[in-house]
Amino acid sequence: MITTNKLLKPCLLLVMVALTNNADAKKKTVVKDYWPNGEPIAEWFSDTAKVDVATLGKRYLLTDYGVRQGTNEVQTRAIQAVIDRAAKQGGGVVVVPKGTFYSGSLFFRQGTHLMVEEGGVLKGSDRIRDFEIRETRIEGQTCKYFTALVNADSINGFTICGKGTIDGNGTSYWEEFWIRRQWNRQCTNKDAQRPRLTYITNSENVTMQDVRLINSPYWTNHIYRCHHVRYLDLYIYSSTVDIKGPSTDAIDIDVCHDVLVRGCYMNVNDDAVVLKGGKGTFADQAPENGPCYNILVENCHYGTTHGCMTLGSESVTDWNVIMRNCRADNTNNVLWLKMRPDTPQRYQHVRIENFTGKCRNFLLVRPWTQFYEKQERQDMPLSECSNMTFRNIRMTCNVFFNVTGSDKYALRNFDFEDIDCSDYGKEKPFSKRPVEGLTLKNVKINGEMIE
Repeated sequence: MITTNKLLKPCLLLVMVALTNNADAKKKTVVKDYWPNGEPIAEWFSDTAKVDVATLGKRYLLTDYGVRQGTNEVQTRAIQAVIDRAAKQGGGVVVVPKGTFYSGSLFFRQGTHLMVEEGGVLKGSDRIRDFEIRETRIEGQTCKYFTALVNADSINGFTICGKGTIDGNGTSYWEEFWIRRQWNRQCTNKDAQRPRLTYITNSENVTMQDVRLINSPYWTNHIYRCHHVRYLDLYIYSSTVDIKGPSTDAIDIDVCHDVLVRGCYMNVNDDAVVLKGGKGTFADQAPENGPCYNILVENCHYGTTHGCMTLGSESVTDWNVIMRNCRADNTNNVLWLKMRPDTPQRYQHVRIENFTGKCRNFLLVRPWTQFYEKQERQDMPLSECSNMTFRNIRMTCNVFFNVTGSDKYALRNFDFEDIDCSDYGKEKPFSKRPVEGLTLKNVKINGEMIE
């Protein structure tokens, strides 16, 4: 005879299994996330796990191969020899140990990676002659210019990691730049002859994580024609007081797609995240130029910057751009749309959401005329900014909506929702509305609902 308890036990077991399976099913449920144009965001963007350095191959410790720390001697050749050795032996991780190691331009190969250990410093030379001149991409043009401290080209799977520091040693370059500007107010960034900190081109599956990137002479990070690039938990800094670091952009994204910037701190004397793609009257026809799209910036903290997110000044076409869950301490502009009269530009499907902090302008749109030369073109397209969404914003602003219209560009479909911000400008917020299709929903400025 079978007892009641014996019958119940299997039933209870089945119920528990069913409940467990249901719980597991709920855990595995993926909440769909979408780009502003309605396309689903790929699962790649939700994979924020750090690269495990142990999986990258053999460690090549600089000091094991004759590279000396604690000297001001520039050791470019010795460090490059370690990189080349690692590449020839099947790849691995070039490790900068505790100490300071000076170098000029370094070139990483397929299969090689860079790790800067805590207490380690890879420090750039303060002499421009230590940086090779090669054909490169700079300021929306392809030309011969100085290479960066860390360079990588045509690599699938490149990692820069560690708790140490890559220091551009930029002070002397900054001083010379400002001296040149006193002599010639039209001195361009290229005229000042400064190297970038990192420059990665034609590459995919790139991760930069945890490192400190400081004092770049020029742009801090520049990627060109890359995709599936992750910047995770970086500290990016250049001086914004005393001797300011001119044009030390934190991250320049140039003709790239599928880029994630997450958990980074950025304080630079220019723009933080910048989308680039070319400039000039015929920029949309040049094969070396192109769009930026599928760009996600989230959970970042901005110190002092010119713009948290800037489209321009060398952009052609940008779409599917999101900046969310971020905070700014003292930025000039949260979103800056630079409209060049000499360049056909189209910025579409941009969303800024869940943003807090303090800024001069939350949204700045106006013509940008620095260093441009318009040519004659009969079929010059009208530039356009369209489908911009701003929601759940809590900011202290000098001016919230600083938008200037022009006959050189069109502004269409700007949506503002759940806004609670201050605006200390001279004009009443939204008194000028140069936007076709401006929508305001639950927008409160200075405690007053705006309709």
